[in-house]
Amino acid sequence: MRLSSFLALFRPALPLILGLSLGCSLSLLMVSWTQGDTEDSCGDELGNGRRFLGGGEGHRDSRDGAGDADFQPRIVPYHKDPNKPHKKVLRTRYIHTELGIRERLLVGVLTSRATLNTLAVAVNRTVAHHFHRTFFFTGLRSPKVPHGMTVVAHGDDRPVWLMYETVRHLHQHYGSEYDWFLLAQDDTYMQADRLSELVGHLSAGQDLYMGRAEDVRPDEWLGRCIIDYLGMSCVEVHQEMTYRYFELGKNADPEREDSPEFKNAFTVHPVSDPNLMYRLHKRFSHIELEWTYLQIQQLQMQISNLSDLTPEGKAGVTWPIGINPPFKPRTRFEVINWEYFTEEHIYSCVDGSPKCELRGVNRADVNAILEIAVERLNERYQPQLRFRKRRLLNGYRRFDPTRGMEYILDLALEAYTQKGHSQVIAKRVNLLRPLSSVEIIPMPYVTEATRVQVILPVTAQDQDYVGNFLDMYVMNTLDTHDNVLLTFLFIYDPFDAQRVSQTDVFAGVKAMIGEVEKRYGDVKIPWISVKTEVPSQVKLMDIISKKHPVDTLFFLASVWTEVNADFLNRCRMNSISNWQVFFPIHFQEYNPAVLYRDQQPSAASSSAASESLRDGHFDRHVFDEACFYNADYMTARTKMAADILDNEELLESMDVYDIFVRYSGLHVFRAVEPALIQKYVRRTCNPRFSEDIYHRCVLSNLEGLGSRSHLAMALFEQEQANST
Repeated sequence: MRLSSFLALFRPALPLILGLSLGCSLSLLMVSWTQGDTEDSCGDELGNGRRFLGGGEGHRDSRDGAGDADFQPRIVPYHKDPNKPHKKVLRTRYIHTELGIRERLLVGVLTSRATLNTLAVAVNRTVAHHFHRTFFFTGLRSPKVPHGMTVVAHGDDRPVWLMYETVRHLHQHYGSEYDWFLLAQDDTYMQADRLSELVGHLSAGQDLYMGRAEDVRPDEWLGRCIIDYLGMSCVEVHQEMTYRYFELGKNADPEREDSPEFKNAFTVHPVSDPNLMYRLHKRFSHIELEWTYLQIQQLQMQISNLSDLTPEGKAGVTWPIGINPPFKPRTRFEVINWEYFTEEHIYSCVDGSPKCELRGVNRADVNAILEIAVERLNERYQPQLRFRKRRLLNGYRRFDPTRGMEYILDLALEAYTQKGHSQVIAKRVNLLRPLSSVEIIPMPYVTEATRVQVILPVTAQDQDYVGNFLDMYVMNTLDTHDNVLLTFLFIYDPFDAQRVSQTDVFAGVKAMIGEVEKRYGDVKIPWISVKTEVPSQVKLMDIISKKHPVDTLFFLASVWTEVNADFLNRCRMNSISNWQVFFPIHFQEYNPAVLYRDQQPSAASSSAASESLRDGHFDRHVFDEACFYNADYMTARTKMAADILDNEELLESMDVYDIFVRYSGLHVFRAVEPALIQKYVRRTCNPRFSEDIYHRCVLSNLEGLGSRSHLAMALFEQEQANST
């Protein structure tokens, strides 16, 4: 038998029952609890559930007397017995547990094996994320449980048994954690925000059974039990709060429903298919959006009217009304710059160029704001005038962290009158894209005590820089006893590999490693030798990955990296297993030959420049450094295996960053890292790598020469010298 939809709310500190009084189609229940015995038929039908329902007389007395009164605080005196030994007080982990604070509402959706993957999924996608917690209860579990849903199977499809087991499960497992329980069938569309608001106005100290009466067998059974044991009937109105529902007709179209009963409904029933559920959600979302805009207009009008009573009067009202006023800088260093743009170009570029093409998100932003500007002008002046954009004369924008993105637009508009006359006019408009409410994104727990495994690939051309790397590593990790391990990866080309028994190109590096191990007796620095013509970053990581446990935190470094404690801690905090990988953007110092030319800087000025990150730039073209867990890398490589079968050269065309972006599904965190500083070096760009990797290497070398001002000064001095 198909159950009708119903909602029920009950107070869980006690075994409270939700249901339908003689079939309460949508109900809220709140009762107080007193344990009692009964020989009633309802108690026999419940069996062991008898412990969930109490004697009715006690409840009737509490409602008639003090049950409606507000709770009064009770002081529990503390007396220390001097004859008993002192015991350590164990505090709860969370303060809400110690204070007895519970969540307001838990939602249970009754579904079936036939509708679990259809209607239940639609309920989950439309409203489940608006509630604190949502469970789906079914008799028999489907072979495939939908992703992202908490499904509880009772093992029996009988409607009354499903109802009973659902209530028993909620009470046993969550009775002490929630104030109210809400039950609904999966063919019910719920307006989550309105239901949450209704629950927020209900007193948890009063008995209540609220909903819509309807004759259906399991609902009738539960409603009869509530009447017999608690003497409560299902009500639709409680303390001037009305439970509003809407019964959807056959072949109904949500877009055509415009009655107040539909617009104000908390729930809509019955919903025959998932598509109708999504259409209802779209319709109610539009209704809520219109209502929100109306509220904003009313609040702005009230603020404007009340501004006359303030010392500043109307002049003190900022635009837009209700939004924070613009940021006022206290010094010239706090002034927020405006960016100038046209429909084709922007005159504030990331790379420092005076002018660059408007593309990507910047172009989309400008196009959207122009469209909105014309739309709002037409809304304000129609039907007297109608505007059409001719072109953008001037555009300015700036981001104010206290209120949002501000725009000033000078528009050339063609204005049309009702009689058909037209004229081109220029008009300046101001717009604001305000910041919405700040959302705190939950992140998994991480610790700074995690061991970091540093991996250092070294080629024959790079070994001259290993000495400086080892010096910094010893000073910042070994001397400070940081939880860090280092592994070298020596990359031999085929020619050097054949002569390794006679002449080892890495003999000098291995000697330096031996000296470090001799100085620190408990330290071992292993190395791995690899022979390859093309030292692909992915191929090298495949070798390293197999030799370490899955929970290893890797820091993939380069010989120019200067390892330090600040960066290692950020490596630990920004790398989260099965959640996020970290690709820092290091600070690259400029070429000193271009920077200082014939003047060599003093040691003091050089040190100060490095500390303040001057005379360099953050190199966005290099992806050599990376922090990630071995398990995440192995998972991404497994997903990539199918593509490699069709294209074996794919490994040489990608780096580790590409692997995570394309195949991991994790957050790829790419951010500037001021603690990761590298001296200037001209990298050797391998043409056997992919075109993208080779191009990034060339750009890194070119942009690392110096800033535009340094290069301009060098050219100017060269021209001056040539002219003389």
